[in-house]
Amino acid sequence: MPDRTVLLADRYSPRERGRRPTILVRSPYGRRGMFGMLFGPVFAERGFNVLIQSCRGTFGSGGDFDPYHHERGDGLATLEWLRGQPWYSGELGTQGPSYLGLCQWAIAADAAPDLKAMAVQVSTHDFRNVAFAGGAFALDFALGWSRSVALQEKSQLGTLAGRFGTGRTLKPAFDHVPLRDADVVATGKPSPFLRDWLDHAEPGDPWWEPITYTRSVEHVTAPVQLLGAWYDPFLPHMIAQYHTLRDRECRVQLIIGPWTHGQPGSLPWVVRESLGWLRAHLLGDDSLVRTSPVLVFQTGADRWLEFSEWPPPHYPERRHLQADQGLSTAEPRMSPPDHFRYDPRDPTPTMGGTSPMLGGGRKDQRRLEERADVLTYTSPPLADALDIAGPVSAELFVRPSSPHTDLFARLCDVDASGHSVNVTDALLRLSPGSPHAEADGTVRVAIDLWPTAHRFLAGHRVRLQVSGGSHPLYSRNPGSGEPLGTATTLQAVDQNVYHDPEHPSAIVLPVLA
Repeated sequence: MPDRTVLLADRYSPRERGRRPTILVRSPYGRRGMFGMLFGPVFAERGFNVLIQSCRGTFGSGGDFDPYHHERGDGLATLEWLRGQPWYSGELGTQGPSYLGLCQWAIAADAAPDLKAMAVQVSTHDFRNVAFAGGAFALDFALGWSRSVALQEKSQLGTLAGRFGTGRTLKPAFDHVPLRDADVVATGKPSPFLRDWLDHAEPGDPWWEPITYTRSVEHVTAPVQLLGAWYDPFLPHMIAQYHTLRDRECRVQLIIGPWTHGQPGSLPWVVRESLGWLRAHLLGDDSLVRTSPVLVFQTGADRWLEFSEWPPPHYPERRHLQADQGLSTAEPRMSPPDHFRYDPRDPTPTMGGTSPMLGGGRKDQRRLEERADVLTYTSPPLADALDIAGPVSAELFVRPSSPHTDLFARLCDVDASGHSVNVTDALLRLSPGSPHAEADGTVRVAIDLWPTAHRFLAGHRVRLQVSGGSHPLYSRNPGSGEPLGTATTLQAVDQNVYHDPEHPSAIVLPVLA
């Protein structure tokens, strides 16, 4: 590197020597484990040079690991080094999921003319908005990932120990106050980068600008394949990337599967689809690449759907909250509001969804829905199947006892036996004056849930959950208005949810045209 730090890398090459296109994989998770096996021999056997590099401060590379801060400079310096190698043809592709995907975006705007194709899976270009999704802190991801990074080089089982079983191991850290000290409970020592994130929690803090790569999405010219997952915390970012690239008329392909973040079942798709994409754009062989620009898995029907764009043509269907916990396309009648109390000392727990560390995905919701701090609104059984695909939103009229509160909305599918399964959800953190209160003191809250593609079968019912949180997927709202990292006062908040002609709370579904 320009500062004389040495980064280690492994090169895999085809048996046929000579100048070949190169796939660059930059990773903080080691060169010889899963990513080495998946991307090294597999891609070299199919005609590429592959360079797998350990990020600064990881697995033998020099310097200190400071997440996201060195990836642009180190990535571009690596590209400059590549240009001096006799086996480098001047044609570059990039590949990898999660942190490896962000490493791709870090250099994408400045890697031309070498960069010919990118294959990005379950990743983001803007980590700040992942860490503070909906305005709350992504607690399970932050603590679980910090623990994983701290353990991954201690033993061969370190990475697995860090990424699985975190619910029980990290519960004392999840429950700890103040939040800024939870890193010591989780890993036994302070985590400088985690404390940096908490110290710069306010929206618009310029601290995040050097590690936000929106410019790359807006300027990259290489074809980009995006592979996401319905139950992945990065999904909205990948869809935002898709829209920006499509609007710029860049060649882009979007694939969304039924997986959680890093789910083993997604790995064959990661390898197969990225290999086809990179061979098409670096080797001129399009025999393995899909022609459809959008391919998504429809849950409920358990089938893949091809579209020419995302979202596909659809119309918004409003299903209004009703008295007696009903949900209907009819306008609501006069009725008193429903009430629940959110107590941060006994926070509403996470049950499936986008949790990367606690076993996300589709889960039975019945135990959660029995809690007094969870409201449910359920439709009558459907006469016909209902297909949705696209953005989902909830519009709720509420009156909280404190302006410092959260709202969590979740769409569920309830079968004929009463088995309730989550489809998609999201949380929004409220603060004084945001959103603005109506004249009668109620607050109209719009929550954008994760997009989805789902079929509600005939005889099933549509359900909306409303609660005050999902802990530890999101940090609990202390209710006191104290700063996120240093809050110690936990104050319960009473929440009224309205559903009457003046306050037509609803879930808005994207029904396939």
